[in-house]
Amino acid sequence: MTMEDNLNQQTDYGASQIQVLEGLEAVRKRPGMYIGSTSERGLHHLVWEVVDNSIDEALAGHCDSIEIIIGEDNSITVTDDGRGIPVDLHQKAGKPALEVIMTVLHAGGKFDGGSYKVSGGLHGVGASVVNALSSECEVYVHRDGKLYYQSYTRGVPNEEVSVIGETDITGTRTRFKPDPEIFSETQEYSYDSLLNRTRELAYLNKKLKISIEDQREEEEVREDFYYEGGISEYVEHLNRTREALHDPIYGESELDDITVEFAIQYNDGFASNLYSFANNINTAEGGTHESGFKTALTRVINDYARKNHLYKENDPNLIGDDVREGLTAIISVKHPDPQFEGQTKTKLGNSEVRTITDQIFSDKFSQFLVEHPKVAKQIVEKGLMASRARIAAKKAREVTRRKSALEVSSLPGKLADCATKDATLSELYIVEGDSAGGSAKQGRDRHFQAILPLRGKIINVEKARLDKILSNNEIRAIITALGTGIGEEFDLSQARYQKIVIMTDADVDGAHIRTLLLTFLYRYMRPLVESGYIYIAQPPLYKMSQGKKDYYAYNEHEMEKIFGELPNSPKISLQRYKGLGEMNPTQLWETTMNPESRTLLQVNSQDAMEADEIFEILMGDQVEPRRDFIQQNAQYVQNLDI
Repeated sequence: MTMEDNLNQQTDYGASQIQVLEGLEAVRKRPGMYIGSTSERGLHHLVWEVVDNSIDEALAGHCDSIEIIIGEDNSITVTDDGRGIPVDLHQKAGKPALEVIMTVLHAGGKFDGGSYKVSGGLHGVGASVVNALSSECEVYVHRDGKLYYQSYTRGVPNEEVSVIGETDITGTRTRFKPDPEIFSETQEYSYDSLLNRTRELAYLNKKLKISIEDQREEEEVREDFYYEGGISEYVEHLNRTREALHDPIYGESELDDITVEFAIQYNDGFASNLYSFANNINTAEGGTHESGFKTALTRVINDYARKNHLYKENDPNLIGDDVREGLTAIISVKHPDPQFEGQTKTKLGNSEVRTITDQIFSDKFSQFLVEHPKVAKQIVEKGLMASRARIAAKKAREVTRRKSALEVSSLPGKLADCATKDATLSELYIVEGDSAGGSAKQGRDRHFQAILPLRGKIINVEKARLDKILSNNEIRAIITALGTGIGEEFDLSQARYQKIVIMTDADVDGAHIRTLLLTFLYRYMRPLVESGYIYIAQPPLYKMSQGKKDYYAYNEHEMEKIFGELPNSPKISLQRYKGLGEMNPTQLWETTMNPESRTLLQVNSQDAMEADEIFEILMGDQVEPRRDFIQQNAQYVQNLDI
């Protein structure tokens, strides 16, 4: 039975389908339980709780267009052209269904399995929680030729649901303003964060128009997204910084009410980018759909290569890492009852999905390889090259592997280690240049601070395979010093330092070295980034001296402030630091390394897909995307030494 047949057999969407599970009492007392946190992340989550309801209408075949507006007052308005929230009387609650949905937790059309075949929403707490955590909220419903309205203050209705006009359209418009009592940290929405997710939802739901508008600027900003090809176009977008080897390979099918959709495309790079989704939720921790896809990909390629004599007689089968080199893939499943697990509840756990994904992808991909022998040969040959490089990398990796974390003889000679062996206390400063490294060694606290000076720029890992990367002396020194291993063998528990500080000059070369280091750490030691172990030192840009007193400023604003506070006499001298080597050990300690007075910038990556994309744009081979990125972001540059 097709999805369309199932939709046609679904029950009518009315008050009888709205099932009440429990009340709203605890939401305002413990908001973190319902939206994850009351920080910026939780604030943005409110938007998607409302948008997800509109997406569910689209998945059910009743909505073609969704509009998101950030108002001048930082309110959010979400409008769709779906069927409109039911407004008839809910028998059990004795209130209109609209009021029940907006004021009772877990009230909606998703629990009885009839109104919606599948639905999104990571927490699934919906409009009622958004309403409870908003200082003001209002809903307009276009349905049955009438326009219905109700408004709320902190989740409590201000009036009865009423008819305020007539209409010839259907749909729902919800406007809400986050409550400052709950979101005390910030109520300011990030347009870029909302924009990225809006674009992603448009890719994941082909032929659905989603727009986002920001009315806070003097000139309003608006972008519309609509993709005929869905995730097939998404793969092309992600690969735009690479040279693609073929057009995207796309397939979609349904089995046991579970829909599997995939799009894959190989490029000339070496990184593997696999993104998976379940009911539009980015399953960053993977899950059974990813497992099924990976197993099928490896098996199908090996079977095809054997049958078509593309391997030599003694060649071993390719392994997963080999066939995924240079692959960009998106796996999207729609499941009527998804089970999420993992630390952040973004790992799909349904066991049946592994078999179904394997079967659907195997059938479609096998057929493609048979019908496109030229592309099939390219894919197999790329895997064989990756296999040879992997074997060479294994030999090179042995050089970086240490027998024991306490075996000092195996540490790189240039490393000035710290005395403590407690990783929770230990800090490693990766320093640009021998000169600055010398000052850092003399100025540090030897008990807990280790120094690793680097000579010149490390290799750009976006443009090299692992065997070549591991032949780079500076890379080897970093891997050996950290003790974690890299890639598939990475073990966070073996980290010798839980604070790794990148310290480079405040100029263009220093910024480039910092980017090269971050690219390497993100690609091959990502758990260090995700665990919050990576920091960037913030050395001062200016030194002001008056008499025998020195003052340091970390930016131009601080410099101007200090100048304004100092008396004009005697004369003030100003020095602009171009490099760390210009500071003596005492100055470097006082300004940049002393835990009591230093400023460190912690590196995190909440959006792995966006980080992947930016690294490829900045460090990849394609000039055009890099030029576009620079032109779009040039206005945000604060200091640029030429």
